[in-house]
Parts: sequence; C-alpha cells; structure tokens
Amino acid sequence: MAEANCSRKLVVEICNAKNLMPKDGQGTASAYVIVDFDGQRRRTKTKFRDLNPQWDETLEFLVQDPESMASEILEINVYNDKKTGKRTTFLGKVKIAGSTFVKSGSEVLVYYPLEKRSVFSQIKGEIGLKVSYVDEAVPAEPEKAAAEEKKPDDAAVAPSEQKTDDAAAPPAATEEKALEKEEEKKADESNMEAADQKPAEPPKDEKTEEAPPAATSPAEVENPPVAHSEKAMQPKEKTDTTEKRPDLGVSDLELRSLAGDRGRSAYDLVDRMPFLYVRVVKAKGANCEGESSVYAKLVIGTHSVRTKSKSDKDWDQVFAFDKEGLNCTSLEVSVLVEKKDGENTTETSIGTVSFDLQEVPKRVPPDSPLAPQWYTLEGSPGTDVMLAVWIGTQADEAFQEAWQSDSGGLIPETRAKVYLSPKLWYLRLTVIQTQDLQLGSGPEAKPKGSHELYVKAQLGAQVFKTARTSVGSNIPTWNEDLLFVAAEPFEQFLVMTVEDVTNGQPVGQAKVHVPSLDRRTDDRTEPKSRWFNLDGDEKRPHYAGRIHVRACLEGGYHVLDEAAHVTSDVRATSKQLAKPPIGLLEVGIRGAANLLPVKSNDGTRGGTADAYVVAKYGPKWVRTRTILDRFNPRWNEQYTWDVYDPCTVLTIGVFDNGMYKKDDAGKAGRDVRMGKIRVRLSTLDVNRVYTNSYSLTVVLPGGSKRMGEIEIAVRFSCSSWLNLIQAYASPILPRMHYVRPLGPAQQDILRHTAMRIVTARLARSEPALGQEVVQFMLDSDTHVWSMRRSKANWFRLLGWLSRAATLARWLDGIRTWVHPPTTILMHVFLVAIILCPHLILPTVFMYAFFIIVLRFRYRRRVLLNVDARLSYADAISADELDEEFDSFPTTKSIDQVRQRYDRLRILAGRAQTLLGDVAAQGERLEALFNWRDPRATGLFVVFCLVASLVFYAVPFRTFVLGWGFYYLRHPRFRGDMPSVPLTFFRRLPSLSDHIL
Repeated sequence: MAEANCSRKLVVEICNAKNLMPKDGQGTASAYVIVDFDGQRRRTKTKFRDLNPQWDETLEFLVQDPESMASEILEINVYNDKKTGKRTTFLGKVKIAGSTFVKSGSEVLVYYPLEKRSVFSQIKGEIGLKVSYVDEAVPAEPEKAAAEEKKPDDAAVAPSEQKTDDAAAPPAATEEKALEKEEEKKADESNMEAADQKPAEPPKDEKTEEAPPAATSPAEVENPPVAHSEKAMQPKEKTDTTEKRPDLGVSDLELRSLAGDRGRSAYDLVDRMPFLYVRVVKAKGANCEGESSVYAKLVIGTHSVRTKSKSDKDWDQVFAFDKEGLNCTSLEVSVLVEKKDGENTTETSIGTVSFDLQEVPKRVPPDSPLAPQWYTLEGSPGTDVMLAVWIGTQADEAFQEAWQSDSGGLIPETRAKVYLSPKLWYLRLTVIQTQDLQLGSGPEAKPKGSHELYVKAQLGAQVFKTARTSVGSNIPTWNEDLLFVAAEPFEQFLVMTVEDVTNGQPVGQAKVHVPSLDRRTDDRTEPKSRWFNLDGDEKRPHYAGRIHVRACLEGGYHVLDEAAHVTSDVRATSKQLAKPPIGLLEVGIRGAANLLPVKSNDGTRGGTADAYVVAKYGPKWVRTRTILDRFNPRWNEQYTWDVYDPCTVLTIGVFDNGMYKKDDAGKAGRDVRMGKIRVRLSTLDVNRVYTNSYSLTVVLPGGSKRMGEIEIAVRFSCSSWLNLIQAYASPILPRMHYVRPLGPAQQDILRHTAMRIVTARLARSEPALGQEVVQFMLDSDTHVWSMRRSKANWFRLLGWLSRAATLARWLDGIRTWVHPPTTILMHVFLVAIILCPHLILPTVFMYAFFIIVLRFRYRRRVLLNVDARLSYADAISADELDEEFDSFPTTKSIDQVRQRYDRLRILAGRAQTLLGDVAAQGERLEALFNWRDPRATGLFVVFCLVASLVFYAVPFRTFVLGWGFYYLRHPRFRGDMPSVPLTFFRRLPSLSDHIL
C-alpha cells in the first residue's frame, strides 16, 4: 500500500522474445522494444539479426498516482530497427492492465503473445516479461524543498514542455503510413543516443517531475526516456489537498461490482422493502445516574425489543422493523433502570417517548443519514434520550448491521454474508532420486539389492506415493510427478518420507517449506531442483541420506473445484495471467413462494420454514439473510459478479436454516436443502432482465419432493460485443491444461481434493457455511453410482440418437414415395446438383442459414431450470433411491447388497451385449481386408477391379445420378428382401466366436 511518504516504481524486465516475424528482407529481424506507461517511455537496445532476441534489461517507471495504478495500461511495442532494413517495421505489441501488477518478489516470467496493430498486420511470436512494483520510502522535507525551488521555473518551462510533448507523442494506431514515418523519426533519435553511448541529459521539465536531488541512477542512464507526454510533466495539484484512498489493486469495474454488493447498488432487479429504522444512541438525566444498568425498550404493538444493558447509557444500536409486519401505528421508546440486589433484579421505568408512524420521515440513499435528536421522556422531565426514527429500505447502509425483525434480530447465523473460496494452487513435486541412503546395519541387515523403496509425500491430509524401485548397483531413481492441491494461506511444510517396503520402516524424511516455493505460469521455465537431507528417527543416525526433488507452485492451471459441467470459473491461478472482465452479472434474489414446512415447531403447528438462499459464481459465495417462520419469504437482495467467460454457470440453492438453533448439548443443527437452480450465462441475452419463478425440487431418501418456488431476476450486461465474441474462439481452460494436460483419473482426484479443501475452509468461517450446503452447491456426489442418473444419461443418449432416426425415417419416406410431390422435388434437386456440383456446399449452408433463422422466433424466452423429468426424479423406485443415498462403503445388509448386485449385473449384461455388437461391426469391416474369409475378400477384390474400370469409363456424375434414381425408385420396383451389399456385409466374420 502506497502512503504519502512512499514513492512507487514500476519495474519492467524485458527478458526475451521468441519466433518473431522476419521483417528485414533477409529472413531475420533486428528487434528493440519501446515501453510506455503513464506518459513515460523507455527503450531497450537493438538485438541485430535475431528472431529469438535476449535482452534481459530492466526498465523503471515512476508511478505518479499509486491509487490509480490498477486502471493504467502498460504498453509494450516491438519494432524492427531500420538500420538493417529499408524502414522501421512493427513486430507486435502487448497491453497489460495495471490490475495484474504484483509486488516485487512475487513476479514470475510470463510469455505474452504479440498482438496485431491492425487487421492486415503480419505478426507472430511472443515476448517474455517480468512486471512488478516496489514502494520506496522518500524523505518528506527534501521533496518539499525541491518542489518549492522548482516552482518558479514551471512558467518558463511550460511552452517548451508542450512543444516537446507534441513532437514526441506516441504513435497513433490509425494509418500505417503515418505511423511508419513517425516511428522512423523516433527510432533515428533513439538510435543516435544509443550509438553515442552517453547518458542523455534530461530536459528541465523532466527534472521537476522525476529526478531526485541526487545524481541520476544508472538505470536511467542506460535506458534514457524517449518521450514524455503532458500527463507525466504536469504536477498534480490535487494531491496536496485531496485525501488519497488506499491502493486496493482493483479496477474501476471491480470497484463498481464491489460497491454494488452491499446496499449501494440501484436495487433495480428487486422490490424496495420498507423498513422502520430506530437508532437509539444514549440517554442523560438525573434519574439515569448511579451504578445501575440502563437499557431502552422499543414497543410496536406486539413487537418488543430492548437494547443492551449498560451503565454508561451509551447504546448506539439500530433496529429495523419490517413495515409490512407491523400491527400498530405508534412506536414507544422507554428507558428503564435495572438494579440487582443479590439474586433479585428489579426494573424501574424512567419514562417513555411516543412516535406516530404516519409522521415518521422517509429516507432513501444516497441521502445523508438522519441526525439523532434529544427527546424528553414523558413522566421524567429531567431525563432525555437521543434517537432517530425514519422509514427506509433494504438499501439503507444501516440495514446490514441493524437488528432485523424478520431474521431474528442479531443472530450471527441468520445474517447476510459474502464468502470467498480460498485461492487454490497445484503443487507439483518431482521426485528424482536419492543418494547415500542408510538402509540399516547389524547382523539382521539385508543385502542392499533386496530392498524396495518408495517415496511418500504428505501435504496436510493429502498423501501420495511414488512407484516402487529396487536398490541395486544403481542409484534409486523415480523421475515421477506428484500433484497436490494447496490453498492460501499455505500449509507450512510438505513432508517427504523414504520408506523401505522390505521391513516396513521409514528410512528418513525431509521437509519442504511450501510458502517459499517457486511459482511458475507456464512450462517454458523449469524450477530449480534441490537436494534435501533426510533425517532419521531415534533408531537410526541423524543423517539418513539425501533426496533430490524439484517442487513448484503451478500458477498456469485453473484448479477445478466444481463438477466440469457446472463450472463457474476457468481463470488461471496466477494473478499475472488474469484478464479483464468482459461483463457484469447481476442477480436479484426476490423471494420464494409456497415453501413446505421442514421442521416441526414443538408440536404446536404443522411445521416451520426458516429459508435462506446461497448463490455461487466463481470464487464468490453470497448468502442472504434467513427469514424466520415464513412460507413465502421476501429477501429482495441484489448481488453482482464480474464475468470473465460467458460459458459458465450460476448456481442458486435454497436451504432451511438449522444452525441457529442449538440442542440441549449446545450443538448446532444441520441445514436442510430445499432445491437449487442453475443459469448458464451463454443462454442469456445481453442487457436483458429475466424475472421468473422456478420450481424447487429435491431428491430425498423418501423420493423427489417439490419444496416450493423461488423468484429471481438475472441480468448479464456486457459493454463490448467484440470481447464477448472473442471469448467463444478462446480455449476454455488456461494454456497449461493443453501443453501439460492432466489425466482424467488424476483430474478427478484433484477435483475432489479441492472440493474438500473449499468445504473445510468455508465451514471455518463465522458464521459457518455448512458442509452440507457447500457439497450440495458443488455437486460433489456426481461420481457416485446412481441408477437414476444412469437412466437419465441413457435416455439423453437415446434422445440425441432419435434425431438421426427421425432423419432416416424422413429419407425412407422419400424413397418409398409416401409423399409423391416431395419425392419428385428430390429427383429435380438431384439432377440440379449433378449438373452444377459447385452449388452443393453453398446450397447446404444457405438451407442451414434459413432453417436456423426461421427457428429463432420459436426459441425459448424463459430460462431453463433443473428438470425433474429429465433427471428421472419422479420415475424411481424406493430401493433405487435408498441405493443412491447409501454411504460408501455400503452399510446395508447382505441381502440388500446381493439384490442390488444382481440388478446391476442385468444392466451390465445389456451394456455388454451392446458393446459386443458395436465391436462386431468394426471387425467385419476389418475382415474384408485381411482375408479372414478368403471367398468374401476375393469377391470384394473382383468388385474393386470391376468398379475401377467402370468408374474409369463412366463419369462420376453419371454414376451419382444413376445411383440416386435407383435409390429413389418407386416401391413397385422394390423387393421385400435385404439388399445384396447389406447381406454381404452381415455374412462377414467377426471375433465374437472367439470369445470364451
């Protein structure tokens, strides 16, 4: 965080570039880099005739306003030096947002692909950069004195400053020719400075802004500024008078979404709910003096609530009453004195002040808060109470911290909260080899070649082992990767243990400090390998050998912590690979209707429902307040998320709060799931509000149950259609998932590990987000066998295949002359295609265009929800449901397990037969070429010879036309038996008769 007495510098290390486009006419390029930031420009040296130049130069920039650094853009332009060619040509550019800058010490080498300047630019390659910032303490007094000395020179320098700025302005990306002329001019000046190898004398206006009283640093001499804009030259007068905000490292769009989360948004997706606010500050008067406790009591009809008892009479508490639930038109505020005499407590009323609720003023943000006033208590002329009463909405800033009548007051478990998932990394440990192992000594020691070793690595609760290797004449070597999931803040140590399988004893162990591991963003840089000494136990010597490993934190992956089909975030872990958001998702959680009772209320009524909503998108979880004892709760809360990929899913779940009530032993209950819905952002129209009610269905051990309905409003806003369309052409996951992919089994293990970590971290929050809530939202049980899900997936496959069957029936109807006019038109269409074959593809795509455009009017205008019919939640037996909710391993009786096993064997037998039939078709086709049936293959060879001669003599168009007429012939000319090619294919042998 930059303070007033700190100066911030941006450090850009230009490392290298790869695979640049040749631009000098001789197959090479002489590249140099120009970096622009906040009106400052720096230039590297030229690397002559090298398509993979290595600069390793560090450029420094002064950050004029640290608080706005996140909104600045760092622009890197690569050019070909014109001294080796006809002109200075453009080789590519990179733009980096200031929100991705990290503090010095956390930077890593990142390769950015070079971008085009225009559509017709021929650009390729990438450039490796390290970008970080450093805060340096600067003495306040010398700065002030220097500023006062340089003040008189400002007026004289201003004209020349503007002139210099106009001459040295950065090139505009409008016309290629004008750009090239400007770049040639600038390159000449910069190359002359570099050729002389003398430090450039900075202009006077540059001294006033950047140069300290001491001599110029060596970095500035080696990389002199090429040009400065007017923005960098003008001193900021507002910094002395305006109070600076702390640097939060977020962009304006992120700040907008953060501000929209809690009470400061427009609340345009939800209804305004009127609340009566009462702020009780303190009391004074003779009757309040003494050592006794004083509290205030608020009464509105049947509603009664009191403040905390305090002896200093200073409460400063806010109370929010749902105006629709009030059954009285007056408010009474009483002040009472509480005296304790041993175990007895006596309460004495000092006085009361009343308010008519019809005369209470209204306040709507952004109006300033209502100032509390002193009111004299009736019956106690010398005693006053300070309070404020107003009518507001849920958008009032006092609402979040107020006592709320509809959520049980100040119960922590019923308050609205925002949670963040921990930042997850993949930790890669490569076990290479061991040396100098002390495998035991004494009469019972075994020969060295008879030992089998493996390495066990443990991070928290995660344990992975390498393969076994024998200890012979060679050094034990593995070269095996072990992948862990690490969450910030990291576990302190990764423990590695070398164990001997022969005697079951550990040889030694070593610890790796996880927070100090190297971090990388791609596979281009390999982390350094290290040797660690192995420590033995009490029975072994202190030095038990050493182990050679390579460990790093992988920031180029996205750690999957959700089911793949409902993922809501696909960004890489490393901040330096972050991209700006493409849009904003706004969700208004309006209310629910017709909720079913979940728990009984001491037998006095049929039951109650204390419902709240959890919404999850990306790493951000939101939880609404709990509305107690209502079957039609109205939350009317609005939240926002930044969207980085449109093909992601928003998950919203409804739960019954059971944690705020504790049993006799003081143990909190469990929340009960009532249903969830999902919204895929790619199905939403941009800048359109969807307000609908969705059914809540949940599958319970007793069967599927409809728990009610939830009403939500969703809006996906995007400012740039170009960025939205470009997202569809980008890979779904970061680059590392494709260059070093993870196996399916390994990915499943890591996903479930990440789910457990997220569940454990959120359960440790205050108030806790229950384990059953997180697992239900993340779909952590999708890998568990379920007969219901298997049926649903099977019928989904059949539904997809039914489209192909429908097309086949349509074609069969044409060839059997079911509708003669259509068949005649197909004859005409066939002749047209044969005569004009170049029209085949245009006609197909034109037909597809018209068909899809005509179907636009029939598209769904209501968002699809979790479908109970598609999920086969209604057509499932009780035993299948019991099997789905059974634990793993099973706890059921042997007879039940045997029955389920037999049922599974029947289904597996059908799948086995289907797989055998599919395999047989491929084997028949293969048998046609490998002479397994000599007669059939001989016939096929003769057919191929005759067909080659026929096609040599007969034009291909004629053949297609004849085959088309033959296929579309009238049923009068057809037979009832299968065709000859089909019969011939079915007679070919397969390997089915070779199966035991």
